[in-house]
Amino acid sequence: MTDLTIVMPVLNEENTLGQAIREVVDAAPAEGSLELIIVDDGSTDGSPAIIEEAVESDPRVRVITHPVNRGKGSAIVTGLREAGGRWSAIMDADLEYEVADIDRILEPLRRGDADAVFGARGFDAGSAYSFWYVVGNRGVTLFASLLFDSWLRDIMTCHKVMATDVFRSLDLTENGFAIEAEITARLLRKGKRIYEVPVSYRARSREEGKKLTVLDGFRVLRTLIRCRFS
Repeated sequence: MTDLTIVMPVLNEENTLGQAIREVVDAAPAEGSLELIIVDDGSTDGSPAIIEEAVESDPRVRVITHPVNRGKGSAIVTGLREAGGRWSAIMDADLEYEVADIDRILEPLRRGDADAVFGARGFDAGSAYSFWYVVGNRGVTLFASLLFDSWLRDIMTCHKVMATDVFRSLDLTENGFAIEAEITARLLRKGKRIYEVPVSYRARSREEGKKLTVLDGFRVLRTLIRCRFS
């Protein structure tokens, strides 16, 4: 069995995708230790050509294509369905996060100290997208902590790592960005232990391709409520 599967959802990320793929495969410590599953969620730019080149040049890279855009959540579920690793991680292709942090995130799992590990962002002055972006993230995280009687720092982080069978057991249904909240809520409802590790983060601007909107924030709140009381 492969040690780690990284699922990379992609939608029109031609400017950063090539570097993101290189960073993932270069971080693999040994042959057979990693597989990268790229889910092309209906890209219409040069992303498919970049993915095709990566697949042809490295057997550890696989691609699954959605003919039309179905949303980040749907892409993650598709990737997890095909994951062959003992552990699974999500890694966006936008270079906001650092691949090197995944090793540190895995440590509590390997020690048996947690069922899932989140990479919590610090939102320093040089890395935050905007005041309201940080306030929104803090707000939904606090709301989740209240709903589930827990204490977390960052439920919307992309860096979430856990055993692949645990990931699959969550029965995820959200198609969009609210899947981050759904993952958290499902874990807490199942009584899973979540461990948080500080990670590096540099938010990109709207011009660079930032896709989150205020509407996504309301979807996150709705998802948390649905998962808590359904």
